[in-house]
Amino acid sequence: MTDPNRRPNILLIMTDQHRFDFLGCAGAEFLRTPNLDRIAARGVRFTQCFTNCPVCAPARIGLAAGLQPSRMGSLGNDSFLPASVRTYYQRLRDAGYHVGCVGKVDLAKPDGWNGRDGARPVMFTYGFTRPVECEGKMHAGTSPEPRGPYGLWLAEQGLYERFHRDYRARAANGWVKDASHDSVLPAEAYEECYIGRRAVEWLDSADETFPWHLFVSFVGPHDPFDPPTQYADRYRSADVPPAVPFSAEGKPRYVVARNRGLEAEEVAVTRRQYAATIECIDEQIGHLVEAVDRRGELDNTYILFTSDHGEMLGDLGLYTKSVPYEPSLHVPLLAAGPGIDGGRTSDALVELIDVNPTICELAGLPPQENIDARSLGSVLRGETKAHREDAVACMRHWRGIRTARYKLVQNYNDAVELYDLEDDPGEQRNIAAERPEVAGELHGRIRERFLEGAWQR
Repeated sequence: MTDPNRRPNILLIMTDQHRFDFLGCAGAEFLRTPNLDRIAARGVRFTQCFTNCPVCAPARIGLAAGLQPSRMGSLGNDSFLPASVRTYYQRLRDAGYHVGCVGKVDLAKPDGWNGRDGARPVMFTYGFTRPVECEGKMHAGTSPEPRGPYGLWLAEQGLYERFHRDYRARAANGWVKDASHDSVLPAEAYEECYIGRRAVEWLDSADETFPWHLFVSFVGPHDPFDPPTQYADRYRSADVPPAVPFSAEGKPRYVVARNRGLEAEEVAVTRRQYAATIECIDEQIGHLVEAVDRRGELDNTYILFTSDHGEMLGDLGLYTKSVPYEPSLHVPLLAAGPGIDGGRTSDALVELIDVNPTICELAGLPPQENIDARSLGSVLRGETKAHREDAVACMRHWRGIRTARYKLVQNYNDAVELYDLEDDPGEQRNIAAERPEVAGELHGRIRERFLEGAWQR
C-alpha cells in the first residue's frame, strides 16, 4: 500500500536538440504537441531557459551536478562526469527514492558500450538504482555492431543491418542533406517509440511503496531528421516558418565556415521532418502520463520537460548546435505538479542546471551547498517572478552571457559579438563596436559569473 505521507514522485522528460520555439504551447501553430501542451496548461511554461553548454554531454553533466559544466572541465562530447562529483540522482537515492533512467544519459560518453541491458556499473555510481541507458541516434546507427540495448533489440528483430546501412549512408552525405529520407524502420522500431515503451514498462513495474524519480531521455529530434513515414506524412506540406537568413558580417570565422548553403525548400524539408519527430515524441509522452495516471499517482507526481540544447535548423545558414545563438542555446522548460498553479507563463531567466536544485526542493530535500544552480521553487509557487539577472554558456572556443535584452559572446582570437535581442532577435547585426559601454559592462559580468567564488569551494 502506498504511504500517503511519502515524498512525491518526479518524472523528468528530456528531448535531444529541441529548440525553444518548436512547441504548440510556444506558438508553433504548424506543430501538434497536445501532450506537452497539456503539461504546460497544468503548470508553468518558462520562456527564457538556456543551456549551459550547447552540446549533449556537458549540458547533461552540468544538470546532474548542478555546476557549470566548465567547472568540471566538460566543454565537449569527449567529457564525462567525475565520480567524485555528487549528483542530484545520488541525493534522491539517499533520501529513499528509486531512481531510474530510460534513454540517452551521456554522463560517461567516451565509453561507447552502454551494456546489454543499459545498466553498466557506472550508472549505479552516478545514483541510478534502475537504469535503462540507451544509445543516442548516431551512436546506435553508426557502429557495425550494437552498442547497447536498443541496437541489440533491433538485431533481435532482424532490423539492425538495415538501420546501420541507412545511417552509414546518411553520415557519408553529411546527415542533414538526406532529410527528405524517412526512417527505414517501422514506427514501432523507431528509437523514440522503443524508449517510450521501455519507460512505460519501468513505470508499470515500479515498487509502489517507494517514491520514484524517472529520467526519460528521448534521442530526437536530433539529426538525422528521419521520422517514421506515418509521422512524416503529416508534415509533407506543413507551412513551417522560414529560416533567418545567413549573414557573414560581424560573425566569427568558424561560424561563417559552417554555413550549409541550403536552398529555402531544402531547409523547409528539414523543418518538417524535425516537426514530425517531435510529434512522435509527444505521443510517447502521452503514454508516460497515462502510465502515471494508471498507477493512481498523477496527483502526487511532478512532471518536468526540457531539452539539453537546441538546433539551428537552417537559421543563419547553420545546423545542429555548438554555437552561441538563440536556436542553439534556448530550450523549452515546463513544470507541473502538486502545489503548482497551472496555465502560467514565466519570463524569468533560467539556466538548465537550475532543474537540479528545483527537483531536490520539490522532493523536500534541503539546498545543496557549493553548487552554481538555483532552485526555481519560489517561481513555481508564484512567490516571485524574477530568478536570474543573466544566463551564461560556454564551449572551448567561446563563452557568452545573455540578459533579458542583450547577448555578448567572447570568441577566443576572433570577433566579439553583441546583439540587441529586442531590436534584432535573429542576431544578424553585431553591434559590439557601436555599443562599447554595453559590451564593457557584459565583459565584467561574464567574468564574475564564471568565477563566482569558485576558489573557496
